[in-house]
Amino acid sequence: MEYLKDECYTPKWIFDALGVTFDLDVASSNHHLISVPAKQKYTIEDDALSKPWFGKIWMNPPFSKITPWVEKFLEHNNGIGLAPLSSNGKWVNKLWDSEVAFCYLPSNLVFNGASGDIVKMRWRTTLFAAGYENIEALKNVGRVR
Repeated sequence: MEYLKDECYTPKWIFDALGVTFDLDVASSNHHLISVPAKQKYTIEDDALSKPWFGKIWMNPPFSKITPWVEKFLEHNNGIGLAPLSSNGKWVNKLWDSEVAFCYLPSNLVFNGASGDIVKMRWRTTLFAAGYENIEALKNVGRVR
């Protein structure tokens, strides 16, 4: 299945550092390795892009088709997301030209894959945030632009 290549779970230490409880994880899974502190979640079966987003959201979208996720994130304007900002996609410019704040994650960041394996990204990943409280939370992780 195509989406299994996108199943990389954000390390728990990131959520511990952020200190945020999210209202909704918009790109989640029912996998036991998910550690997102969210009250509700949308999985691939829910089709989050067709559903309303509410409250403070967490977004670690499928990197293979990230553009519509970034666009919806910018429309929602309240949450924290994770993406490979070193991409050349047009969505990077949309994020960069917006009011979101950015915080690079360590270059040696690893994720857990769906099979429990360690996944090293080819790209430098970045947290980005919209909304005052979310931007303040980024400061707990590193330098914010």
